[in-house]
Amino acid sequence: MTICVRSVSNEEQDSLLQLARSRTRGAGLVRRAQIVVHALEGLSAPQIATKMELCGHTVRFWLKRFNERGLQGLQEDMRSGRPPTYSAQERSTVIRFALSRPTELDLPFACWTLDRLVAYLSEQGIGMRRSRISEILLDEGLKWRHEETWFGERVDPDFAKKRGRSRPSTRRHRPAA
Repeated sequence: MTICVRSVSNEEQDSLLQLARSRTRGAGLVRRAQIVVHALEGLSAPQIATKMELCGHTVRFWLKRFNERGLQGLQEDMRSGRPPTYSAQERSTVIRFALSRPTELDLPFACWTLDRLVAYLSEQGIGMRRSRISEILLDEGLKWRHEETWFGERVDPDFAKKRGRSRPSTRRHRPAA
């Protein structure tokens, strides 16, 4: 059975040609638009398949989808996949604790590290791997930051007392004779 492409409007044809030549859109979408453009040029499904080095079934599938749905049919449908391992509530709890100060939670340290956060979350009943917590924080746009800097306040207010007096790092040079 031969599959023919339905007639398209001028706007739709312009959009297809623009999409088929695009270098910024997704490669799959561009390839599907090229299939339809070749079909509009009069090539049959087997000819398109050999020209584009695709399976004939793939070419027929996308031509049918285009005939039924138009340009929207060239977009891929959402695929089912593995359900999320952690609930939205657990994810929000991780983010909430990561954004809080450990001193507010009566913890003996001033800033979080990834290992400290993992240990605290496991005490709270959220058993999550270190890498997964890191992924959740990166997905939210959060990055580990270093609160101790050479400029401004230090995290530990007693740092100066604990450090002690400063010593010169280089010896004094004796004057040349």
